[in-house]
Amino acid sequence: MMDSTDQIDQVRDDFITRMGVVAMGEGLPRMAGQIFAMLVFEGEPIAFGALSRRLSVSRATISTSIRLLEERGLIRRVNKTGDRQDYFQLADDAYAAMTKYALAGTRHAKSEINDTISKLPEEAEGVRQRLDTFAAFYDTISAALDDVATRVSKPKN
Repeated sequence: MMDSTDQIDQVRDDFITRMGVVAMGEGLPRMAGQIFAMLVFEGEPIAFGALSRRLSVSRATISTSIRLLEERGLIRRVNKTGDRQDYFQLADDAYAAMTKYALAGTRHAKSEINDTISKLPEEAEGVRQRLDTFAAFYDTISAALDDVATRVSKPKN
């Protein structure tokens, strides 16, 4: 029979693995998803070296993913007094940053569709209608993501 600590460890490891797969589906490195998942699950700053050890990967692999997550505003670097090692934790507005990144992607897709529409000859009415419907789909997603971004944004003090 498994005690609760072992059960939590097993659930955590499974969650981290699953979020790595989710990240890959969203075009991110698997390791970035795993680091993000670990920070979410643990809820406290984790040292750079501990990330490398706990995920069983090189420091270089951790470094690359840390840089990407920091650039996207998903995590932040913190220091502990008397400790020279870098620690990382979830950014205060990580979920809003995720939403804004997704919103930028939908806006880019709509822009590409509109560019294509602008190049069509007038007699391509059927194609134009289908592309207009496609663009409207992205308008709907963008409006929903705008709403989500507002809801998950933490007010600045």
